[in-house]
Amino acid sequence: MTKTKSISPADLVTLEKAKSKMEEVHWAMKGINKVGNVIESRINLLPQKQQDWIQQLSYKVLHSVVKANLLSMKKEKGTTTPWNKTYKALVTSSGLVGGALGAAAFGVDLTLATKLMMRSIMDIARAEGEDLSELDTQLACLQVFALGGKTTHDDSLETGYYASRIAISSGIKGGTKALEGLLRGSSNSLLQLIAAVAARFSVQVSEKFVAQAIPVLGAAGGASINLAFIHHFQNMAQAHFAIRKLERTYGEALVRSAYEMSHDKG
Repeated sequence: MTKTKSISPADLVTLEKAKSKMEEVHWAMKGINKVGNVIESRINLLPQKQQDWIQQLSYKVLHSVVKANLLSMKKEKGTTTPWNKTYKALVTSSGLVGGALGAAAFGVDLTLATKLMMRSIMDIARAEGEDLSELDTQLACLQVFALGGKTTHDDSLETGYYASRIAISSGIKGGTKALEGLLRGSSNSLLQLIAAVAARFSVQVSEKFVAQAIPVLGAAGGASINLAFIHHFQNMAQAHFAIRKLERTYGEALVRSAYEMSHDKG
């Protein structure tokens, strides 16, 4: 890896675009803004028991997704165009069913949608030159579910991009090695890592749950919600892996400094 003294103008533009994606308006407010106020009020009224259920569901779904997708997708290295539209269509179709059946089908819909979103995230990672056989890349794919966006429901969480990366990984000893546990079974480090990501992912899941519970939305609404959901995480993945690509060229310290200076100017 060759480090340079400064980031090229073209790469600075790439970094600016990635930063904008990371910090844009949260998916629920942008994707389904017509019912945004209803979602806000209903989330605030969710009983603690239901909030706990959503977080536990988020954890279970991420755990199953890691086992099903993370080490099974083709590992060949190379740059290809990600199939974003295909994955959006699949996730939207899942939302049609989930929206028609309401809260009763929420767990099934979330599991299928999240598995497809992970596949899309991995597809984007590979298009940015990542090697999916590298455990660090697989860890970075999982981290996407905890990155980006700003919402009034995550005030207790650090939402800055680099701060989020540090918060997720700092408490996980041997985070990369944790994924190796998938080859042998579960490991405490892996479960801890998934829990850290699930704590943040559950914020978006809560908004999805409340939106799909609104009767007037129905099947079409469920499809729209899922489309907004995957659009958000595809944006996060594109930004995340664009930044990691720059880090491979210039080193993390220089890219982070440029990112934070850009943030201050914005």
